[in-house]
Amino acid sequence: MEKMWAGRFLKASDKLADDFNSSIHFDSRMYRQDITGSMAHAAMLAAQGILTQEDCDEITAGLEGILNDLDSGALAIDGQAEDIHMFVEAELTKRIGDTGKRLHTARSRNDQVAVDLRMYLRDEAGQITALLRGLIAAVLKQAKENTDAILPGYTHLQRAQPVTFAHHLLAYAMMLMRDVSRIEDAVARMNVCPLGSCALAGTTYETDRALTAQKLGFDSYCLNSIDGVSDRDFCVELLAALSVVMMHLSRFSEEVILWSSWEFKFVELDDAYTTGSSIMPQKKNPDMAELVRGKTGRVYGDLMGTLTMLKGLPLAYNKDMQEDKESIFDAVDTVKMCLGVFTPMIGTMTSIKPNMRAAAQKGFINATDLADYLVKKGMPFRTAYKIVGQLVAHCIATGQVLETLPLEEYRSRSELFGEDLYDEISLETCVAKRVSAGGTGPDSVAAQIKAVETFLGASE
Repeated sequence: MEKMWAGRFLKASDKLADDFNSSIHFDSRMYRQDITGSMAHAAMLAAQGILTQEDCDEITAGLEGILNDLDSGALAIDGQAEDIHMFVEAELTKRIGDTGKRLHTARSRNDQVAVDLRMYLRDEAGQITALLRGLIAAVLKQAKENTDAILPGYTHLQRAQPVTFAHHLLAYAMMLMRDVSRIEDAVARMNVCPLGSCALAGTTYETDRALTAQKLGFDSYCLNSIDGVSDRDFCVELLAALSVVMMHLSRFSEEVILWSSWEFKFVELDDAYTTGSSIMPQKKNPDMAELVRGKTGRVYGDLMGTLTMLKGLPLAYNKDMQEDKESIFDAVDTVKMCLGVFTPMIGTMTSIKPNMRAAAQKGFINATDLADYLVKKGMPFRTAYKIVGQLVAHCIATGQVLETLPLEEYRSRSELFGEDLYDEISLETCVAKRVSAGGTGPDSVAAQIKAVETFLGASE
């Protein structure tokens, strides 16, 4: 196949060099965007009188035929083509003759690939935010079912204070809501059309870049043609947002892995999202969560690879920039795959409330509330702190918890203790007393649930 850029060269390029240079095996996924962009470009050329309407109609019909044949499988992408742009143009010329050669007037592959990539990532970002909303809905469902489940809240992975499982889960809902917003912000800056920048300096033809941008659903067009072809900030920004998504999924995965272990046993994962051992018949492994945790590093690598590729490039386009696609495509694919399995894993997860409560009781996480009880009766906090510490030590030595310690033992430490202390240090009271906004109290959790419902409702 003769290359579209043949003419200046006196000999054919080396086969190994051709293979090294080719991007068709990964950029072929953008065929729909490439063809759609070409249709809009042809329509603009006709509107400006650069192409005749007859030529435009023939080109558009030819492109529609190629798109339909690629969608149906009637046409296979030629792996020997240099890239998707050259494949489409060569196929168009094969079908409609010299008229197809007019399509590339007033554009370059530099602005063509830039517009294809923005359109492709815009579409993929929409799919990812939809998947994130699905996960938020699954988290919300679990939260609603666990407003009465009390477990230890942790700091330093040590039992700290009692919270509801709903409150804990809703923390992830808040993270995921920010992820949606972050991706949408990235898309807003991405949605600027580079087509018409040509190779780097624009064109001598009187084109209408605003028309092309409008036809392709962009908010505006790149104001500087050099920036239009050399900018990959939109890739970096989306990669950064996807890395944050994976960080959140990884943290959530780590907790699911801990919660489903026999040491915690706060949750039971559905069999459909676990695996067994080839040698140990008792095992039920949280492999899906572990893989999500592991794939986080892969997406981080995609981000760092792209940043490193771009950091030393002079303006404008350089072939190094071909490396952007495999990284961003891999990150997009990985995040979609992880969300696809993570959402039903969370949605089918079963909480084991008695185990959560037992852990909360054994962790003495109501000790601060017991000290506050004495303070409210007039004892200095430091004195109360010491007495409660002694009571905790006694419970540990005798295998008891604060709720089961006899009143006589309490009164041997201070006459301020009365029968009402047991209500004061019950886990339900400890949770209910957290009345501050954003806390684990029932009203606050209800407000958080409402906020998530509003977010999901607004995005429907």
